[in-house]
Amino acid sequence: MTTNGGFEPVFCTIVPPHVLDRLARHQDPALSGPARRSLEHDAYQRTHRRLTTVIGAPAVAVPAGASADQPDRTVYDARHKQDLPGHKVRSEGQQPGKDAAVNRAYAGLGATFELYLKAYGRHSIDGSGLPLDASVHYDVKYNNAFWNGEQMVFGDGDGEIFLDFTIPVDVIGHELTHGVTQHTANLTYFGQSGALNESLSDVFGSLIKQYTLGQTAAEADWLIGAGLLAPRVTGTALRSMKAPGTAYDDDVLGKDPQPATMDDYVHTGSDNGGVHINSGIPNHAFYLVATAIGGHAWEKAGQVWYDVLTGGELKEDALFADFATLTVKAARERYGAGDELQAVQKGWEQVGVRTL
Repeated sequence: MTTNGGFEPVFCTIVPPHVLDRLARHQDPALSGPARRSLEHDAYQRTHRRLTTVIGAPAVAVPAGASADQPDRTVYDARHKQDLPGHKVRSEGQQPGKDAAVNRAYAGLGATFELYLKAYGRHSIDGSGLPLDASVHYDVKYNNAFWNGEQMVFGDGDGEIFLDFTIPVDVIGHELTHGVTQHTANLTYFGQSGALNESLSDVFGSLIKQYTLGQTAAEADWLIGAGLLAPRVTGTALRSMKAPGTAYDDDVLGKDPQPATMDDYVHTGSDNGGVHINSGIPNHAFYLVATAIGGHAWEKAGQVWYDVLTGGELKEDALFADFATLTVKAARERYGAGDELQAVQKGWEQVGVRTL
């Protein structure tokens, strides 16, 4: 727990540090330059988050008269600077403008709000109608998007490896879900609890995309960040929940290192103990559960995962087995001893995570 109301506003990026590390070592300055700058920026932001934990984050008030059933979105243009939030360019209810990044960010904030409200009765990411703010065109060729504990921030990408980070709606949903986790289970951002933190953002990011497209579990691509990689990159996305380790295999980025089962769990001191890498294991478990149940994944599989995230029993330092055991309990309590429970049990068994 922390001094700022009990929540730990961790700094969470969509592109893992190991990807930018590899890019930063490339001989071509067009690739290494933006990556190094992005890494330096991210290191600064992580330090800023730790300081905020000590001194306390500013409170964000819900405007008087605001409806908890409607989003309160504001999009800013950072104008390629690092000063946040930047110049206000679109407020709630205003019509789309000429800037596609602004329009995508606005729509993505709305899609995230709608999924949480319509599927789970949650009013914004804090459950109490928190305003949703986002800044686009952040810095110069910034290769990332992040949730900083208070708002969303999107880079334009370098155009060589990454395109505009507002393109995939699941990226927006992923980062905002870090805010949901911040306000609920508050999972420690290290090791298996950190990988669960990342996985939950991938799960609900994917569900937001599926909900927006009206897709069933069988129809979904289960990719995180599809459309984000530039044409020169050999790959389809940042991660695959259906087949972890197959999202990209590129001469510049290397091969996707995510494991699909505990047999290949990666022990590393980098990336906060491999939070972006080992998240492939619970990601794959959710894919297996959702496809086994069938239909719309946000309805039953997503409901079970949401019940665990928000139920109050998930500890901040939870391991995969702790989370899996709670999903079995949640499935039994909500659906009884039927197909849903069996799907949850079998999904975790297939990835090598034991449940009690």
